[in-house]
Amino acid sequence: MERAKQHNPLWSRFWPAAGGDWSEKQLAFLLNVPTAALVLLIVAYPLVYVFLISLQSVTISGLRSGNTPFVGLANYVTIFSDSLFLTTLGRTLVMSFVSVTLMISLGLFMALAMNQKVKIATLTRALILLPWAVPPIANGIMWGFIYNSRYGHLNALLYSLGLIDDFISIIGDPFLAQVGVIWAYVWRVIPFSALLFYAALQGIPEELYEAAEVDGANTWQQFWKITLPMLRPVIAVLLILRTAFAMTIFDEVFAITQGGPGDSTWTAAWYSYWNSFRLLKIDIGAASSFVLAVIITLFALVYIRFVYRPSE
Repeated sequence: MERAKQHNPLWSRFWPAAGGDWSEKQLAFLLNVPTAALVLLIVAYPLVYVFLISLQSVTISGLRSGNTPFVGLANYVTIFSDSLFLTTLGRTLVMSFVSVTLMISLGLFMALAMNQKVKIATLTRALILLPWAVPPIANGIMWGFIYNSRYGHLNALLYSLGLIDDFISIIGDPFLAQVGVIWAYVWRVIPFSALLFYAALQGIPEELYEAAEVDGANTWQQFWKITLPMLRPVIAVLLILRTAFAMTIFDEVFAITQGGPGDSTWTAAWYSYWNSFRLLKIDIGAASSFVLAVIITLFALVYIRFVYRPSE
């Protein structure tokens, strides 16, 4: 066996010869094997399974009897012929863009504030973790109470400031309901972005800023020429992760609006849930879920290609 390994040029790229030392590439390969196995098990297998379901006609009775005939791309033709799916898909893209933009910008602002060498920054670091500790469903229920048109604190605050003449139905208005869902979601996940940015800021050498000051660079120029380029890998990671999660937003929709009023807060994830568990059209739900997974993958590839670029 050992002799075969030594004479196999392909295997030698990943495994050292008998008594030999590990190269950096071989060690990197070995350390990534468990991660690759987990990704295949947790991500790839469910995706393949969902795709196979989307190619069949699947009902509850069919699952019980094992009768799930192959229908090819018929389920995809169905969802792309459904104006509701196209509307929810477009709305999901808009809501994702707004929420990710807010998370990146507000998270970076909060990280810069936490990075300041002042006493209040310590308190800020502690408080920033509180929203992240709230479970998604509990967060949705909490914001549902805040938005309530009869006793909600948001209405009470706006009324006391004289901005409204009477309590308004935030959840009952299509536009305000979308804004409410987006903000409830952003409020919960901002700490993740802020903490990643804060950790990245700690790794930027102070010598770079000192040299920039000597060269006469102001604060904005230092941020644009030093801070932002150094944060590019973190921004790429955040864009990939937060876009993926934002496009599958479900908990806040479930807890605050239930997709209403009408279908104004339906997202792609809610469309899949509604078809799979309310209408029991499991094949349609699987097809819409797979389309969403493909879109998220395409966004991730674009981010990696245009945002995450090694420094020259």
